[in-house]
Amino acid sequence: MFGAPAGPRPALAETNLLLVPPKARTGWRVLPARVAAMCVVELQKLRHDRTELYTRAVQPALWLLIFGETFTRIKAIPTGGIPYIDYLAPGIIAQSAMFIAIFYGIMIIWERDAGILTKLLVTPTPRAALISGKAFASGVKALIQAVVVIVIAAALGVGLTWNPLRLLGVAVAVVLGSAFFSCLSMTIAGIVLTRDRLMGIGQAITMPLFFASNALYPVAIMPGWLQVVSRVNPLSYQVDALRGLLLGTPSHLPLDFGVLLVAAVLGIVAASSLLGRLAR
Repeated sequence: MFGAPAGPRPALAETNLLLVPPKARTGWRVLPARVAAMCVVELQKLRHDRTELYTRAVQPALWLLIFGETFTRIKAIPTGGIPYIDYLAPGIIAQSAMFIAIFYGIMIIWERDAGILTKLLVTPTPRAALISGKAFASGVKALIQAVVVIVIAAALGVGLTWNPLRLLGVAVAVVLGSAFFSCLSMTIAGIVLTRDRLMGIGQAITMPLFFASNALYPVAIMPGWLQVVSRVNPLSYQVDALRGLLLGTPSHLPLDFGVLLVAAVLGIVAASSLLGRLAR
């Protein structure tokens, strides 16, 4: 009359376990996870097109083969008793890393035009995480480029160190320098808003940044005004760190890494503040 007895009811604890979603990570744990996620997304693009890495290896090879070998024979630039090609190699590593990073803003403008940037900005991911992920992805690309330059330099007989700790320091210097220059590019993108203008400005500042550093010659032989420019140029500190780590020449590693770190942080802050303007 009353039907079969009802089956056993699930325990309250089990019901709550099924109904309550897992708690999302909050606070300081969110930023590193999302920076890493954005970095992985950026690096996934290399799986589809590796030609950029191959073609960008040509220019540093030419600098070492032609410029380095020629000025080693001329001996016109004082290098502290080391062959000029050895002196030049760390500068070319920094140069190739900068050339990869300085046009990184073109990619974020392309993402804006394709509607990808707008979708990223409506997610809970902080803008600083978006910029940091892209910045450090450019650093990893530059690190791959640095490995290529080191292999070429070693093949040409450059006396580089193979100490693992020093090579780790080289990797940190390359990543920090690339992070700053990619953020500089994304900051300019947030100001000019178009790829054509960014290309023009990037081409206009790339070579002055390179020549106004200690990548090709010591700061001591520069004119006074250029020495002032070199001292505020982050590329000079990156080259100084790379030269000290790879060749064992006198350097100022705490100052070099401090400047690179502060420059990278300021670059992330500046690019993040202009990201909303770029998306509008």
